[in-house]
Amino acid sequence: MASLNQTIQERKQLLVIDDDCGVVDYLLEMLTANGYGVSGESDPHQALLRLEAENFDLVVSDIEMPGLRGLDLMSAIHARKPGQLVLLMTAFGSIDLGIQSLQAGACGFVTKPFSFNDLLAAVAKAFRDRAMHREIVRVANTGGKLVPKALIAESPNMQKILQLANRAAQIDSPVLLTGESGVGKGALALFIHEQSARCNGPFLQINCAALPFSLVESELFGVCKGAYTDARENRSGLFAEAKGGTLFLDEIGEMPLAIQPKLLQVLETGKVRPVGSGGEVATDVRIIAATNQPIEKAVQNGLMRADLYYRLNVIRLDVPPLRERLADMDKLVDYLLQNAQTKLRRQILGISAEAMRWIRAYSWPGNVRELANTLERAVALAEHDTILLEDLAQATQLPVEDNFLGNAENQSMSLAELEMAYIRRVLLTTQGNKAQAAKILGIDRGTLYRKLEEGQG
Repeated sequence: MASLNQTIQERKQLLVIDDDCGVVDYLLEMLTANGYGVSGESDPHQALLRLEAENFDLVVSDIEMPGLRGLDLMSAIHARKPGQLVLLMTAFGSIDLGIQSLQAGACGFVTKPFSFNDLLAAVAKAFRDRAMHREIVRVANTGGKLVPKALIAESPNMQKILQLANRAAQIDSPVLLTGESGVGKGALALFIHEQSARCNGPFLQINCAALPFSLVESELFGVCKGAYTDARENRSGLFAEAKGGTLFLDEIGEMPLAIQPKLLQVLETGKVRPVGSGGEVATDVRIIAATNQPIEKAVQNGLMRADLYYRLNVIRLDVPPLRERLADMDKLVDYLLQNAQTKLRRQILGISAEAMRWIRAYSWPGNVRELANTLERAVALAEHDTILLEDLAQATQLPVEDNFLGNAENQSMSLAELEMAYIRRVLLTTQGNKAQAAKILGIDRGTLYRKLEEGQG
């Protein structure tokens, strides 16, 4: 019975090229006996025609042949098949030529005379190196079309968010997006706008934490000429400029208390009063708000009006942090690497397996924004065509296991919060597999679903 290795090797098609027919016949016999599919040619020009017409996993070729040798051979092969694996056989006196051919793209060479076992090992190494190379290259081929990162949803929790976002897009009710800084709330807000009936209207946003108090009201509602010293002309606000579209109020928890009643009035009446105006102007906008703060605590502490919170919290989407979206990581890295390459005009083949393992293990407190910045820096400063571990700014060492109980104590977690944190931690380790998580936790799936629902309350 053929071994598993032989079964795998039978899928590999080899083309042997040597102007010595005896060498071709010998290698055909021996390589076939070791499970490979093998064809042979003694005329290099005829071999090139076969390469054009057929697909071969590996070309095993002599480097010294009449009319076509060394670099000319490599150039001719790669002109027809740019990614073709080529293993060269070279006489002892042609080692320099062999090295030049390696630099030109050959995957390796063996020196004549060689034992067949040496050649067999070189063939196996060529395939092994190709497999490792394919593991390293993590940049997906999307035909130049970049998928918006808000749409990357391989993880169950992010898929649920996108489903809810799609439904929210079909109505005009306010949406409140919550989640840690950098999780992609702005991208999700844009996604909701683009899926809505307002997609042909403007999408405008304001960071409520970035504007001085004195400018917030005029930026939102507009200002009339002469309302204050610097108001030299009438100027419409964002509510007017976003007519027929969507207004995204980022960091709504930082909205000044004095402005909150006026914002509430606009949401309830659909009319704005520009600063210095005696009349009101009708608005037609869809409101999406976002915060990275515990919004309920802001209400409890008097930093946000409860009535405004209730008015904004009609449809709420809690965007999960990146550490709870491990299934999204590979495609997200693909997207961000492509984005960085386009921005910086640098060609990167991909990212090493070691670097990807570190990326999956790191907690990413800055979430997608931190990951994007890390990969952009790596693309900018990498000295080679593959992102390695040392190219990642934070990767001075592999992440160590955090002190779970110590962190819980430092945060003064209640027993219920500690239980929910541990449940989420276990779900992370099982990639969202609830059956496996329930088994680790020692509870049945029904109990796990109940506790997760309670944790959302």
